[in-house]
Amino acid sequence: MATSSRNGASGGDSTCRIVRTSDGRALACCEVGNPSGPLLLHNHGGPSSRLEAMLFAEAARRHALRFVCVDRPGIGRSDPQHDRTYEGWARDLVAVADALGHERFGVSGWSEGGPWALAAAAYIPPSRLVHVTSVAGGSYGAFGDNWAADRLSKADRLGGFLALHFEPGFKLMYATLGLAAERFGASYMKSLEKSVGDYDRAVLQRPGVESAFLAASAECFAQGSEGLVRDAELLYRHWAFNVAAIARPVHLWQGSADMLVEPFINETIATRMPGAVWHPVNGAGHFVAVAEADAILAVAARELAVP
Repeated sequence: MATSSRNGASGGDSTCRIVRTSDGRALACCEVGNPSGPLLLHNHGGPSSRLEAMLFAEAARRHALRFVCVDRPGIGRSDPQHDRTYEGWARDLVAVADALGHERFGVSGWSEGGPWALAAAAYIPPSRLVHVTSVAGGSYGAFGDNWAADRLSKADRLGGFLALHFEPGFKLMYATLGLAAERFGASYMKSLEKSVGDYDRAVLQRPGVESAFLAASAECFAQGSEGLVRDAELLYRHWAFNVAAIARPVHLWQGSADMLVEPFINETIATRMPGAVWHPVNGAGHFVAVAEADAILAVAARELAVP
């Protein structure tokens, strides 16, 4: 049985709590929105953390959703878990829903969090999981080890190669990234802005977005980089579940001008996954999750409201 306890706040009107799984691990959660509303469990990107919830706080309030973002194992305040699996994470999401008192719930995921949302669709029965959204998901292992390597950004192409062929280099890459996010925030954000287009730079310039994004990124490395390394390794390796077998509705959002996750990747997912509901956003970049948060959460609220 999972248990839940409050454990401080992360800022604003958010609530952070620790959920204990049946095997005793701690999962740290950040909650925004309406505490009495339907539950939407959000899978953060990478490098990111539970604090990513703050980017969706206003939209969650508007749509009266209880929006909860959970640190994955070894990230932020969540305990490490050496033997990571997609099915295991789906069980963890159910444990969080149980601890928060919700029989029915939805999941969302952005960027590196997208595959974890798809895993939930594969492993959690529709009687409990009634809504699934993936936004610009890093679906790099869906059809084989790093199946779309020639369509990745330079950073992800290098990361995928190292994850599959040279783990020490992969660890060094992420340790360096963590140092930049924690100690040299301005440089970290400048590097990000150089790797995206005008759409994303405009989103980052919105009040509070850059600071919230940097805080979520830095918190990812609160225990070092090992949690993110384990997380991303699963991202690139051939997934243990088959997206082509997912017939339930799954909403896929993708910006046509995304320079971090090539649109081809999720277009292919949408083509091969029977339950895909495709939401292309013309001219949008990777931060479509933030810019279109109102539209994305409106769909979630509508589906979660159906008895």
